[in-house]
Amino acid sequence: MAGFDLNKLQGDIAQHSKAVPPVENWDPPFCGDIDLVIKHDGSWYYMGTPIGRIALVKLFASVLKREIDNYFLVTPVEKVGIQVADSPFLITQWQQKESNFIFTSNLDDTFVVSSENPIQLMPDKVTGDLLPYALVRRNLWARLHQNVFYQLAELGSEQMVDAKPHLIISSAGQKFSLGKCA
Repeated sequence: MAGFDLNKLQGDIAQHSKAVPPVENWDPPFCGDIDLVIKHDGSWYYMGTPIGRIALVKLFASVLKREIDNYFLVTPVEKVGIQVADSPFLITQWQQKESNFIFTSNLDDTFVVSSENPIQLMPDKVTGDLLPYALVRRNLWARLHQNVFYQLAELGSEQMVDAKPHLIISSAGQKFSLGKCA
């Protein structure tokens, strides 16, 4: 996109930023796509170069919006398209407090696995494998990092779901499948 100014977008986001801006309420005009890619491993690249400043990545992630299968960075005044290889976040940490699992993403989003933030099995857009993802916020999902998956699998129990054995964990009074058992 000719004439795109990443510094201007950064300034616009910072100007309208709150902890988690209400991007679902913003419907600015589409200004085109930019060369920003979130890779399968959760790293962010601009024009082929990794964005090394985690504070900048977190700022951009705060205004990330998904519409169907398209991703955008949104401010009240502009909307630009970006590419996401699979999911914009990875679940990299977890802890268990009482009967709740608390997940933390690679960008420090923390939430309780619950009906509001469920785990759901979905195909990985890169590998095609059916994997567990957790809803972080506003239609934005995080794939469970392989290490997290294996740690949780140790705590899961085999239970039947739709007449098929699944590996199940419970959190916030809900049951969630980590995948079908072989």
